[in-house]
Order: sequence, then C-alpha cells, then structure tokens
Amino acid sequence: MTSLNNRIALVTGASRGIGRAAAIALAREGAHIIATARTQAGLEELDDTIKAEGGNATLVTMDLNDRPALPRLASAIHDRWGKLDIMIMNAGILGTLTPIAHMDEQIWDDVIATNLTAVFRMINQLDPLFRLSDAGRAVLVTSGAASGMMPYWSPYAASKAGLDALGKSWAAELKNTTHRVNMLSPGRIATNMIGEAFPGIDKATLPSPEDIAGDFVQLCQPDCPYQGQILNAGQIPR
Repeated sequence: MTSLNNRIALVTGASRGIGRAAAIALAREGAHIIATARTQAGLEELDDTIKAEGGNATLVTMDLNDRPALPRLASAIHDRWGKLDIMIMNAGILGTLTPIAHMDEQIWDDVIATNLTAVFRMINQLDPLFRLSDAGRAVLVTSGAASGMMPYWSPYAASKAGLDALGKSWAAELKNTTHRVNMLSPGRIATNMIGEAFPGIDKATLPSPEDIAGDFVQLCQPDCPYQGQILNAGQIPR
C-alpha cells in the first residue's frame, strides 16, 4: 500500500510545471488526482502520464476566476467522493514587471484575482469537504517575492504576501483539528514563469519541478508535523 492510497487530491495549475510534477508525484503515492487547468490538452497529457504509471485522475478544465465553476466543482466532489483530503493551490500568473507608478490597473487586478482571490474562493467553497477528511492537507504555493524586496514585482509580491497571510489564518482556524495547512516556496525552478521573469536565465542550471515534487508528497502525509508554516523547497526532510 502506498502512503497516500485512496486520498483525494485537488491540484490547480496541473497541466504544466510545478502543478504537473506535484500531481504525478501524488498519484505515484496512490492519491486520486483531481487536476484543474485552463488547457485541456495539457491535462490530457498529464492524464496519459498518470495512467501509464498505474494511477488515476479526474480532469477539470476551468478558469479559477470563473465564479460559478467553483460551486459546481465542490458539488461534484461531494457527490462523487464525499470529502477532499489534499489541496495543492499552485495556479498563478506573474503579470508584468514594471514600476508601480506605471502599472496597468487591469494587470494588477488580474494577478490579485488569480493568485489570491481565487485561492480564497477555493478555500471558501471547499473547506467543508476538506474538514470531512480524517487528515486534510493543504499546500499553498508561495514565493520569496512575498517579502516585497524585489522592485517591479508589486502585484505578484502583494498577491503572494496575501496568500501567506490567508494560509496562516486558515491554519489557525484549523488549529484544534487533524488538518494541516502550509505554504511552500519553490525558489527558482525551471518553469515557464521563471523564463518570463528572467528572460536571460539558463533554465538548464535550475532545479526542475520534478526535483521538488517530493516536498508536496511529504507535506500531504497524514503524519505531517507542520502547521501554518512557510517552508522552502528542498529543506523538508524526506
């Protein structure tokens, strides 16, 4: 029996990068993956990989900013499984790197909506199902940019700082339960986003999403000791 056998795991932004790697790693441990992303083709490729390794996935093509979609997702999860054991909140966008005085308001709104408000809405809709698990585990993907010390990153930094505060508040609400909520900061990983942020970077010199996927597995174990913490990828004992 694998360590996450029969656990129901929701992974957002699962069609590529960190979300894809996390979904595959959790499936290898026996979890059934509910994979969400905006691109159907990417989800189908993920499904092929998971099935080839003997795992199972349910694909949900959706935009997290589609407000009516989240209640439908919650209802579908309730009707099929009656609980939600694992939540990996990974989906996010970078926005445009530019001085605050030059920032387009629509870009600000889009980044905050995707990286922060959508996570709030998912927690708001899915917390009742999460609490029905015997050991719910949530991992919110944050960033070192949340420190606010990086010029030109204002919307992304603000969204991740807000995410950290949101996750800590949720963890505090679950203090006297068997559930755990933590934030994981991947660092510089070879993803499309890092290429957008640093066009000249050689991604071949960076860790891959697969290199940190094991951290998600550890944080989703029923015996995970962490609660309400901001953890750096690669520093979690395996």
